[in-house]
Amino acid sequence: MAKRRIAVLGSTGSIGTQTLDVVRQHGDKLEIVGLAVNSSLDVLLAQAREFGVRHLAVGNAALANDPRCDEARALVRSLALPEGQEGVEASFGVGSEAVVALAQLPEVDVVVNALVGAAGLEASYATLKAGKVLALANKESLVVGGDLIMPLAASVDAARRASGAAPATGPAGALMPIDSEHGAIYQCLLGENPREVSKLWVTASGGPFRGKTIADLEAVTPVQALAHPTWNMGAKISIDSSTLMNKGLEVIEAHHLFAMPYDQIEVVVQPQSAIHSMVEFTDGSVLAHLGTTDMRIPIQFALSYPERWEAPVKPLDFRTLGSLEFAAPDVYTFRCLSLARHAGEVGGTLPAVMNAANEVAVAAFLAEQIGYLDIARCVEATMDAHEGAGVQVVESLEQLKAVDAWGRAFASEWARGRQS
Repeated sequence: MAKRRIAVLGSTGSIGTQTLDVVRQHGDKLEIVGLAVNSSLDVLLAQAREFGVRHLAVGNAALANDPRCDEARALVRSLALPEGQEGVEASFGVGSEAVVALAQLPEVDVVVNALVGAAGLEASYATLKAGKVLALANKESLVVGGDLIMPLAASVDAARRASGAAPATGPAGALMPIDSEHGAIYQCLLGENPREVSKLWVTASGGPFRGKTIADLEAVTPVQALAHPTWNMGAKISIDSSTLMNKGLEVIEAHHLFAMPYDQIEVVVQPQSAIHSMVEFTDGSVLAHLGTTDMRIPIQFALSYPERWEAPVKPLDFRTLGSLEFAAPDVYTFRCLSLARHAGEVGGTLPAVMNAANEVAVAAFLAEQIGYLDIARCVEATMDAHEGAGVQVVESLEQLKAVDAWGRAFASEWARGRQS
């Protein structure tokens, strides 16, 4: 069987580095042909040397004249051509366009989109437009642009079935979620009739502040908010997890991925993070996906589907797991979950504005420019302003970029007002 050729966008982040570890474990089945980073040139060069990657991109345009870019250009030209790629030119580019271009390379089969923030939407769109498989770890692609992405994924699924590239049974696999929660739901639904699903249960660890009151959270510092109890993640997603915004984004994602109404998607706190999500059926049966808290499991399944390969992680030992706890989320204290659900239910351009405001607010909090509870306040103020002006039906990437820019400008002004 030919190796699956992968481009990893965001290769130096948490998901990107764990994707490379999965490839190390299964080098007989997987091959890295493209790598993109935002700014981490030194790590990019080391990864390119290790995996012999001849297509590289750096998203930060300000680094165009960095001497290490010249080193990267020379490196990709010097690497030996992989078998079957004779005559394929090596490439190195700087800027967001160069990152997107990696997703469109003819020699790429699967794109792992592990970019952070709304910047990942264009890459997801380009991936599916080019007929590639999208292994998606970028939440904002669906939160902001789900109305554009899902019809594209359906078109690629149809093409995969027509060409014989899709599995004989089950989903065609054009869009494979890498989130542990959505990967869990995806697997619980395999072989099931979607019309017999009554509810999706999206699990949450509760974050580092589970059980805290609003008064407890007034003086929270970035260091405290970054200390997640069970998962090792990047800074932005760690803050989102602590505010439960991350779970709100996942509810919107689940709505798009599984064509499920919002009133059939529930969040439940499961502090041990052993149950990654559940699916409830009309007869009262519930299927749960359990596993070790290691993102390499959902990453590997997204790359191996429809097969299952030997796990690169220690399996869950039920004899030592202990008890499993469940609780309703505290939406009064952690208001971001309710704000995100409201944005999803209203739909249109409101989720894009909500997401833009959250990115600005999280960055301002990490820079110690606003308080922890100001994150939700900033998001709510920006959403209220957009709803007052009129939410639009999603029509294009260009429209979403404009709405995103407006949301960022409004949220930035709000944050500056908190500092004065």
